[in-house]
Amino acid sequence: MKRLSRYVWLLAFLFVAMGVAAQQLTVSHKVKKKETIYGIARDYGITIEQLMQANPGMESPDYQLKKGTIIQIPVIASGPQADAGSVAPVTSSGTADDVRSRSIRLGVMLPLHQSNNDGKRMVEYYRGVLMACDSVKKEGISVDVYAWNLPENGNVKALLDLPEARNCDMVIGPFYSKYMSVMSAFADDHDVLLVVPFSIHAPEVYSNRNIFQIYQTPNDLTESTARRCAEWFKDSHMIVVDCADSTSTKGAFTAMLRRQLEVADRRYSLTSLKSSDANFAAAFVKDQPNVVVLNSARSRDLLAAFGRLSAIKASQPEVQISMFGYTEWLAYAQQQAGNFHKYGVYVPSPFYTNLLSPQTEAFQRRYRACFRQEMLPSLPRFALSGFDHALFFLRGLHKYGKAFDGAGGRFGYQPIQTPLKFERVGNGGLQNRSYMFIHYKPDHTIETINY
Repeated sequence: MKRLSRYVWLLAFLFVAMGVAAQQLTVSHKVKKKETIYGIARDYGITIEQLMQANPGMESPDYQLKKGTIIQIPVIASGPQADAGSVAPVTSSGTADDVRSRSIRLGVMLPLHQSNNDGKRMVEYYRGVLMACDSVKKEGISVDVYAWNLPENGNVKALLDLPEARNCDMVIGPFYSKYMSVMSAFADDHDVLLVVPFSIHAPEVYSNRNIFQIYQTPNDLTESTARRCAEWFKDSHMIVVDCADSTSTKGAFTAMLRRQLEVADRRYSLTSLKSSDANFAAAFVKDQPNVVVLNSARSRDLLAAFGRLSAIKASQPEVQISMFGYTEWLAYAQQQAGNFHKYGVYVPSPFYTNLLSPQTEAFQRRYRACFRQEMLPSLPRFALSGFDHALFFLRGLHKYGKAFDGAGGRFGYQPIQTPLKFERVGNGGLQNRSYMFIHYKPDHTIETINY
């Protein structure tokens, strides 16, 4: 773990590193109480001599390390010709043509900077990638990592022309959809696997067999969710509730769900949050479980719905009620945990993290030890995304080489946050079809249903 810190601390300062030789880089460290020169050198994986050379004052016989002092930590690259925009390889091994018998050459092209939220999130994502590289070392998997800062107005062609980029087995990127066309052509020309971690607009996946797209387009996701919802609740009575939200995009989902129900010749009810108590109650049945679906993801509409449902349960306790919601509801889950469990809420999502699980808590402790800070309070947790994505593909490349297709069951894979199961799109690339329903059960437990 301490060796990993040597590489990951470079990441936070990568945006100032461009154009400077990697072996000349330093990062700043603020001395904490009781820290020693020996301990700091050990934590960063460098020698005392290297630390003292970066801080000449330390060589003085009367030098004292004091709390609050800012010192420089040298980042030592693995070779004299390290690329200015790349991170030193995590490990190094053979050079056979088959990726299964040598180091996997992994490239990362994302906005790795601290200038805005995009950069900060991708910095965290990249840290997760590096943690995965460190983890697979224990499995005998060797990885050489090269990372380039590709901001919103970057020169992607210049990066793709670098020999190190063309020599990669796999590249994770881009973050911005506008780079998809040129990066797709690059992957096709140089037989590089291209893992698209976040961009949902990637039409090239339909023609380029080297592309793995992790997130589906909104239209694909809407259709898939509606179909799965109708199938999962085939024995339930669906109630679609109009929330009079003119800003909502969820009408497309409820319209698709209604079509699915009509094709299957299943009855359902329509009502509104503005309906009278009598009309609202009339939408519910007693001979089947009722599943309520709002056409809005707004928190205020969700709260209003909980109020209406509470009145139904008070007057008709025998009526069975559940709710089917939206990924956005995960942001309200902590504050509304009581209602989520009371009404058996189902949230469809391509990702989920139980922050209180032993696995996640262990990851957070490890992240804090490596980077001296907490993960960003965002959904998804980007460090976990980077870890899950990198672990999945590194294991796949190590076992199957370039023939890896990401299909389910290829190897034992237990993600912390993001399940991955790819299917080929015609004669093109592969899209992640893994999906979950997060179910807040009335017994105050949470189950994830991989669907």
